[in-house]
Amino acid sequence: QVQLQESGPGLVKPSQTLSLTCSVSGGSITTTDYAWSWIRQPPGKGLEWMGLIAYDGSTYYSQSLKSRTSISRDTSENHFSLQLSSVTPQDTAVYYCAARSSMVLSTTPNEYNYWGQGTQVTVSS
Repeated sequence: QVQLQESGPGLVKPSQTLSLTCSVSGGSITTTDYAWSWIRQPPGKGLEWMGLIAYDGSTYYSQSLKSRTSISRDTSENHFSLQLSSVTPQDTAVYYCAARSSMVLSTTPNEYNYWGQGTQVTVSS
């Protein structure tokens, strides 16, 4: 059973870069057909897919966040990371990492099988 755990600072100042890491256990991030995503939920809003890194290291980003988002991985540590630059208070949200096993990549949060518990990130001075 794949398990995911987010970690990172809970408070980030405006204009800074938000950095989160998702540690994976129970499976390898290089396992064929797995995709590893970052998804967030601002207060009072729905889930928003931000981007993913596939098992082969290829990355895909939401068009609306593409200019500020970077997802990378460390295969030796079996984790993947999110960096979101130039944050504003509108980036305040619960951030989740999630995984999906399928030959088809998905940008739909509800199609993800495995989820971390989520971590609250607040952007404030």
